[in-house]
Amino acid sequence: MNTTSHQRRNQGVLVVGQLLSGVGVASGVAVGGILAAQLTGTTAASGFVQTASALGAGLVAVPLANLAVRAGRRWALSTGFALGAVGAALVLLAASMGQFWLMAVGMLFFGSATASGLQARYAAVDGAAPEKAGRAMAIVIWATTVGSVAGPNLSEPGRVLGIRMGIVPLSGPFVFSLVAFVTAALVVGIFFLTPPASQQIAPKERTKTHGAWRALRLASHNPRALFALMAVTGGHAIMVGVMVMTPVAMNAHGHSLEVIGIVISLHILGMYAASPVFGWLVDRRGALSVVMIGCGIFLAAIAVGAVVSERSDPVLMSVALTMLGLGWSATLIGGSSLLNQSAPDELRVPLQGANDMMMNFGAAGMAALAGPVLALGGFFWVNMMALAVLIVMVTFGLRALRSTPEPAPEQKLSDPVS
Repeated sequence: MNTTSHQRRNQGVLVVGQLLSGVGVASGVAVGGILAAQLTGTTAASGFVQTASALGAGLVAVPLANLAVRAGRRWALSTGFALGAVGAALVLLAASMGQFWLMAVGMLFFGSATASGLQARYAAVDGAAPEKAGRAMAIVIWATTVGSVAGPNLSEPGRVLGIRMGIVPLSGPFVFSLVAFVTAALVVGIFFLTPPASQQIAPKERTKTHGAWRALRLASHNPRALFALMAVTGGHAIMVGVMVMTPVAMNAHGHSLEVIGIVISLHILGMYAASPVFGWLVDRRGALSVVMIGCGIFLAAIAVGAVVSERSDPVLMSVALTMLGLGWSATLIGGSSLLNQSAPDELRVPLQGANDMMMNFGAAGMAALAGPVLALGGFFWVNMMALAVLIVMVTFGLRALRSTPEPAPEQKLSDPVS
């Protein structure tokens, strides 16, 4: 099999894996906060569920990157999906026992599937021509669209399934998550091919120890690399903080699961459907420009979300959440591409893992704050919290814009310690 056919085969496998993981993650996220509030009797616990999921994704990000270095992307991705299936099973058990602490543990494992889904965007770029790297990444991210949009709309069928199975109704969607994650792990584990020698991780990279921390230290001295880290981390934190509180806020205003599912579906459509456009813009206009576009979209989304906060109007909420998804897509694709352009081959995968760790820890912190903020001040202050993060992102972006032009390969980050 030639290199082009090999890459197309693996890209197809990644597309299927992303579709399945999208169903699994979105099915759980759509009802996880409401289920947590039901188990504990307090709205503040809703954000903690997403915190646990994001924390779990962050905890496994670097180990999965290290596994990718040692054993290849196939084993890293399939392991993450398998751990996500374990998490879904634990959530089902927790709901049946009425134990919130066990649900939190389950959501830690659940987050591993998110970590694999994020790592897949880098797997798509491995071996791609530099002038097509943005589009290669975007296609795999786009593949999550179908699954992620379908997932929230499985909330009501999942509730009905839960009733028929004799389990807690709101835990029913996690049955879909369990099946989706197991299938994704099998698809990637069986069909993903080992890359040709020319596309495999360089031997020099395999010898690195503590590569993630070394890469972060080097990135902190490079304005563009630092902005890439902040763009991906901040963009993900903004998206998660607002998104995870939206179902809870709408539920408090009396909206049905069907209406909530539509709003979240439109949000996820915004997250993934336009990714090929942003990938094309990265290849044509540059990664940094795409990130700044994403910041502008985020600002518009926060403004609409703040205005609609008291009424929780489904139409305006859909507009705000769709734009929130578009902003996330632009900052993720632009920031990830800028990160790849800022590191030499031997630090590329460790820096990817470190960035995924940062973005998920950032989202975990944002979600942890979002629950109490919603309970104390309402949805308006959730959006103001997101605005504060956006201001920090833009500050780093302006500093990067004032820095030197896009570095040539020989000007990328290099380790001063040989």
